[in-house]
Amino acid sequence: MGHVSLITLAIADRVLIQIEDECGGLPPGEVEHLFRLFEQQGADRTGLGLGLAISRQGVEDSGGVIHVRNLPGRGCVFTVDLPGRN
Repeated sequence: MGHVSLITLAIADRVLIQIEDECGGLPPGEVEHLFRLFEQQGADRTGLGLGLAISRQGVEDSGGVIHVRNLPGRGCVFTVDLPGRN
């Protein structure tokens, strides 16, 4: 099992949360599919494929955005960008 790291940053009026995993990276073209309902990546099919779709909706409902950056052969970095409190 790989490591997962979490970094939080407050920059100006934004809060950034970065989650990096060691999933081995994604095949080319798969990043676009991660946030679709009922999509599952990898061999583990124990979930429903809803987690990232629900996460994105919650982040967007809070005025933020969520991005994923593929690190081929290594893992992924998810960045949640939310408005900060004034």
